Amino acid sequence: MPLANNLYPPLVVMGVQGSGKSTAGQAIAAELGMPFLDGDDLHPASNKAKMASGHPLTDEDREPWLRAIGRELEAGLQNGTATVVACSALKRKYRDLIRSYAPTVEFVHLEGSRELIAERLSRRDHEYMPPSLLDSQFETLEPLGEDEAGIRLSITLSLDEIAAGAAAAVGPAGR
Repeated sequence: MPLANNLYPPLVVMGVQGSGKSTAGQAIAAELGMPFLDGDDLHPASNKAKMASGHPLTDEDREPWLRAIGRELEAGLQNGTATVVACSALKRKYRDLIRSYAPTVEFVHLEGSRELIAERLSRRDHEYMPPSLLDSQFETLEPLGEDEAGIRLSITLSLDEIAAGAAAAVGPAGR
């Protein structure tokens, strides 16, 4: 499958809750001139209700959501528009499922310490993701592998540095 507009691959900004996926994803999309989609918007109501009640999602809960994200990326590629999507993509098998729809996708893994992310979460009010789920997110997390297309960036970087780092890592097609 070709890269959209022969410029950039679709991107998934990944990490645990509170790592800044949505904010960084918007900045990366602006830097690259790509559309942005918050993967949270694709969660079925049942997933949102489960998380709001303090229960972590299972692999089975996540599968339809991950497929929806994959279909969005695939549709963008078919229309010639790569998209930046914020999505936790915590496990390799989740990323593999997304890749099955958009083989050229690259991942931007936002990494930070549990302490820093917990501090960030204490300052925000999320619609359905309570801070109590942070531990389960870290337990589930399988960091981006060396053999996976993408980059790992620290959340201690400024937003501009994250956007520039991601842009430099994915570069134009044909690099």
